[in-house]
Amino acid sequence: MRHASISETLSGLESVGRIWRRRRLFAAVFLGAIAVAVLALIVLPVRYLATASVIVAEQEPGVANMSPAWAQKVGDPADLESQLLVIRSSRLMRLVMNAPGVLAAVTQECERGRLLGAGDSCQKLKSDSTAFIEYVDAHLSVASAGRSRVINISYQSPIPEVAQTLANALTTAFLDDQRTEGANSREVATSWLWQELRQLDDQLRQADEKIQKFRRAKGLMRGANAPITSERLTSIGQQLSQAEAARAEAAARLQEIESQQARGLTDAPSVLSSRTIADLKQQLTTVSAQLASATSALGPKHPSILALTREQSLVQQRLADEMQNIAASARKAYDANDGLVTSLKKQMETVKAEAGSATLDEASIESMVRDTEIKRQQYAELYKKASELETERRVLQGSTRLVSLAELPNKPFFPKKLPFLAAGGTLGLILAIAAALFADRLGPRPAQQAAEPVAAEATVRDATPAGPAQSVRAGVDPAKPSVERPSLLSMMAGVPILAHLPRLREPHQASIVGAILQSHLKLSVVDVLRLAASDTGFQAALHDLKRGLRIGAGSAQRIVLTSPGPGAGKTATTLALAEHLAAFGCRVLAVECDVLDPSFEKVLGVDGGVGLLGVLAGSMRVSDAIVRTTASNLDVLVAGGAGAGAANLLFGGRLTELLADAGGYDVVLIDSPMPLNPTGYLAGVDHAVVCMKADASLIGKAASAIAGVKTFGAKDVAIAVTMEEPRHTTAAEQAFATTEAYARAG
Repeated sequence: MRHASISETLSGLESVGRIWRRRRLFAAVFLGAIAVAVLALIVLPVRYLATASVIVAEQEPGVANMSPAWAQKVGDPADLESQLLVIRSSRLMRLVMNAPGVLAAVTQECERGRLLGAGDSCQKLKSDSTAFIEYVDAHLSVASAGRSRVINISYQSPIPEVAQTLANALTTAFLDDQRTEGANSREVATSWLWQELRQLDDQLRQADEKIQKFRRAKGLMRGANAPITSERLTSIGQQLSQAEAARAEAAARLQEIESQQARGLTDAPSVLSSRTIADLKQQLTTVSAQLASATSALGPKHPSILALTREQSLVQQRLADEMQNIAASARKAYDANDGLVTSLKKQMETVKAEAGSATLDEASIESMVRDTEIKRQQYAELYKKASELETERRVLQGSTRLVSLAELPNKPFFPKKLPFLAAGGTLGLILAIAAALFADRLGPRPAQQAAEPVAAEATVRDATPAGPAQSVRAGVDPAKPSVERPSLLSMMAGVPILAHLPRLREPHQASIVGAILQSHLKLSVVDVLRLAASDTGFQAALHDLKRGLRIGAGSAQRIVLTSPGPGAGKTATTLALAEHLAAFGCRVLAVECDVLDPSFEKVLGVDGGVGLLGVLAGSMRVSDAIVRTTASNLDVLVAGGAGAGAANLLFGGRLTELLADAGGYDVVLIDSPMPLNPTGYLAGVDHAVVCMKADASLIGKAASAIAGVKTFGAKDVAIAVTMEEPRHTTAAEQAFATTEAYARAG
């Protein structure tokens, strides 16, 4: 309730006046706050901030392919938070403690920051790592830069050099730790790989030596293209084939010769193919020819005949001997080839046995060679991996890289003059306003400040018709003279305020939360009319409005209710006033001129037909377009539609001319927005009431709104404040008006 009272006071119309009345207190509180800010700026120790930056979760240089682990770390918030915890860890702080110059810098800062007993407590930092960690951690700030993977490592110190030294020492220790951790893991892996390579190398050497020994023991030497046993078997096989072919050929010749022996060997192919046989046959033919020629000329005893006969016999003998030699040669050739075949077959059997044994030995060797090749391939792969790891270890920078080291800070980080003074001024202004309003609320008004508002209010009351209803609404006896609170809005606008219509809310809230939520919900016009009918404060405000407009005092009146903008409650005020006047017995006509946003038909539940739109189009008269409502003495003329063309027709003329034939009514209430262009639209109306919502900007809008209404031709202008928050009254003001007071109010 206290907070609500302060909020209502701050949003009231007289806040500026209240502050002005307490201007001395306001100035004292404001200047006191400024003085405290300046004193704090002088007294507070100056601190400098040095910041170094690193970036984490980057792919390591020298690594060609990113592993799945690295791909998962990139952009992982958990990994970034882990790095933040590592930086603030005790292990890393102890590494920083051992860095050159760090202990001296921290001791210097500690001795400067303490006035009493600095020696013992500060010297303890050099030997006690726990005290050192606690001291440094209190001045250390480690945080990520936004949504990036950059970590800022900051250190605050009254000495700029110490801030730079500690920030850079912690950054360097973190980078070295990351690099060392990565290098150690790779060194362990590399050592294991080299040990495995040495074992594989020994196993390969032993396997090769075992294979060679086995080859020598088994005689498994290799020839030009294959093992010697295989080559021997191949060679013997070829020789056996040739020998068998030669034997077959010799057997064929021998068989041919033997088959021709019965008939003579003269026609045997082997005999005929012999060159010697051919020569002997030619020689025999020649001798036979000579003998035949000599026989025809000489006698049988002639020496020439005898010589030729002897020579013929010798040739024939030689021919027969040669034939026998050919037959014997064929037999020898067959026997030789047959013996060779038999020998080669024996060698073949022997070599086959050796080859079979060698095949088993070769299979064993192949198995040994295959195992050796597998180990050789494994050796090559492990050697390649070991070389890569060794290279990575030598060029490793770690997953964290340096962005920038801390520079020597030139400007203090705290306190900063302009932000500090601005914060002090803002706080002083808030405290001064609160003090002035609080003092004005609790304390009595000074006499010299109260005289001026009373005189101003007296002037307003002279211009505004007074009635007992005003005294009734205030909760005092109307027979007694009373002085209301001064109206700054009335003085600023230059016109009277006829009524203050309170804000209506649904009663009986289920809970405090429901009440808060409903206070922010805008009520519909239907709900406003329903609540207004049973709200005594709202009805009293309508009665004030009725008396201020002098309704019922004489002839019929045409009253325009307008507003400087939407949401000011002019439609709800128009219909509520119409129902109020109709209940008092006045014949009322409510005219809806808001052709851009009509609502009468929906609110009143009537069918208005073509309405004002038909009148503007010239299709019917005003009296024909008027419809009756369920309420007695209340008729309406609805807009009949929405459109910019209808608005131009409406605002281009005068309301008095448009409603000239709407006779027989005591009051014509016209709900109309303000035209856009200055015309004589409101000329001739009896009263113009500007509905204005009670908020902080009410005073600023009042003067321009009233001037606009007068520009449109209105002469008698007044203000009706709508949706005003209920004022917290004192105990003496909370008495309700009696029935007799309402009766006297009419």
